[in-house]
Formats: sequence, C-alpha cells, structure tokens
Amino acid sequence: MKLLEERILKDGVLKDGGILKVDSFLNHQMDIGLLQEIGKEFRRLFPENITRILTIEASGIGIATIAAQYFDNIPVVFAKKSMSKNLDGDLLTSKVISYTKGLEFDIFVEKKFLSPDDNILIIDDFLANGQALNGLIDLVNGSGANLIGCGIVIEKGFQDGGQIIRDKGVHLESLAIVEDPKDGKLCFRKQ
Repeated sequence: MKLLEERILKDGVLKDGGILKVDSFLNHQMDIGLLQEIGKEFRRLFPENITRILTIEASGIGIATIAAQYFDNIPVVFAKKSMSKNLDGDLLTSKVISYTKGLEFDIFVEKKFLSPDDNILIIDDFLANGQALNGLIDLVNGSGANLIGCGIVIEKGFQDGGQIIRDKGVHLESLAIVEDPKDGKLCFRKQ
C-alpha cells in the first residue's frame, strides 16, 4: 500500500532493536483518513463474507473499528489483556508474549462473542514474531469459528512472525512489509 509506505517513510521513527515508532499516525495518535484507506484496502483483500473482526487491545481497536465500516459495520471484538470484573461467563484464553514489552500475558474473549457460525478476520497494527497473532488465532480455533484470514498494517519482514503464520496455511495480508533496516534506513518488500 503505497500511501502507507510513504507515511511510514515520512513520519515513522526507527529505534534501536528494530522498533518502528508510528505513534504519530497509527497507534497513539491516529490519522483517520489514513485508517479509512487501510480499512478499504483490507476489504479489497478480504472480499469474503466476514461476520466479525477480532483484534487485541489496545492498538488494534481503532484500526479494526474503522475497517469494520467497510465490512457492512460488522461487530469488532477485542481480546483483553487483563482479567477484570467485567469479564464473566465462559472465556476463551490464550498466552501471548509481547515483543515490545518482553512480557508474557493471557488474553481473554468471552465465548459468546465468537461462535462456530462466525467468519472471522483478525486485524492488528504490527506483526513481528507472531505471538499476538498466534494467540488470536488460538482464540478463533477455540471458539470453533472459521478464520478467513489476518490483516496486518505493518509487518516486520526481517522477523519470523509472517513466515510462521503463512506456514500454518493462514491467509495473511500485510499492507506494508518493512525489510531489515540497513544503516538506519527503511525499505519495503515488493509485494
């Protein structure tokens, strides 16, 4: 997605350890016009009958919510990263290790929000080592729902997460795949 790549080059900040900061337009402050174009692109890439979008808190929520309008305003479900008094009933759970935080945590979704009748599209902002995405896929599999695919805004192509997910046979579409930064310069994989 050329528009996204241009924005990453213009406003993204490359930090030590392969951390790409895009907080000025994607996952802290959000450029709604850009997110609308991202939502349209996800709809083009996933023309199937999607009944729910699944994401993980917090950064995926805004992206998934805006994308949902291009899927006939379907519900967006987000996996919570901590147990709270608001979670009740039967829960789907999975373990995730955060690349940026270096912590392992459980994620939760109430079973009533993902059913065997659902066709699920997972959407998230980043894909690095695939831990969050694997956790979300586990939730879908545990619910008996049909996983249509995974839409990622930015994939770190120099980490193995994308390959791990693709090797599972999952339909994975990343709008921008960042290659290993050389000399502090960003470049993108041709798709």
